[in-house]
Amino acid sequence: MFHLFALHDTRAFGERLAAELGGALAPLEEREFEDGEHKARPLVDVEGCEVCIVQSLYGDAQRSSADKLVRLLFFAAAVRDHGARRVTLVLPYLAYARKDRRTQPNDPLNARYVAQLIEAVGADAVVALEVHNPAAFDNAFRIPARHVHADAVLAPQLLALLDQDDVVVASPDPGGVKRAQLFRETLVPLLGRDCGSAWLEKRRSRGVVSGDLLAGEVRGATVVLVDDLISTGNTLVRAARTCLAQGARRVIACAAHGVFAAGADAALRDPSLAAVLITDSIAPGRLGPEARTRLQIVGAAPLLAAALGPRAQASAAQATPARAR
Repeated sequence: MFHLFALHDTRAFGERLAAELGGALAPLEEREFEDGEHKARPLVDVEGCEVCIVQSLYGDAQRSSADKLVRLLFFAAAVRDHGARRVTLVLPYLAYARKDRRTQPNDPLNARYVAQLIEAVGADAVVALEVHNPAAFDNAFRIPARHVHADAVLAPQLLALLDQDDVVVASPDPGGVKRAQLFRETLVPLLGRDCGSAWLEKRRSRGVVSGDLLAGEVRGATVVLVDDLISTGNTLVRAARTCLAQGARRVIACAAHGVFAAGADAALRDPSLAAVLITDSIAPGRLGPEARTRLQIVGAAPLLAAALGPRAQASAAQATPARAR
């Protein structure tokens, strides 16, 4: 028996994933207590079953990333305690993944600590969409951890915007060059013609970002800036302005995750960005209505359903709707 659960914060995405798998979400109960504590329990028997739990670990006005992480850990531990045969965590957005190396004395490695917490509650596997550093993600876990790139859904969505333009795929910083290269490899066969490559300098010191070097030729081209996430949007705007100053015709931004921290609303309305594409891994609740009109949101559930594999799809399709206890 296979059960797919989605905690309430990620229920809408969970329903889309369940539909891709050909099944339905299993019922669960979540309760809030007056002092801010919380509990969640499955409302179906999970003993001997394969269980997948969906939770996107982004902070919003209701709950922080840390709160959502704790809720996921507690629920995963609960289904393990009640005899689940295998527990897989499906993470459309994995929080704390950006802190994957030490840049200051006594720095933490939060990406590794999150992996250790997930392993400690008995999870057997993790599937995550477009993490900040795939190599660090792989190294952090001692259980199977599958990283899913978002380019397979973002690149096809670009085709209607690119027409017959000359195209350059660019990374807004040196650390994202590999991601941009992989995106370009996905885009070229879809376009049926070659694309250029570029990357931009980025230095960060005490929270201040600087650097305006552009490596690559962008003159006359549509530049596709590829990143894993958009937080304040300042990195993308800085990169877009540099490309336009170097003669680019226009700039389109593509990112898997719209985190949209303070300042992102203004960044998305900046005229340097002709369009912004993201997936639905995070609900864009922090943006105002004008900024939201600049977004094209692409569904990522098909990618995660495929990553779970045909066995999960067959099991979900065969499972009958479970009766809540």
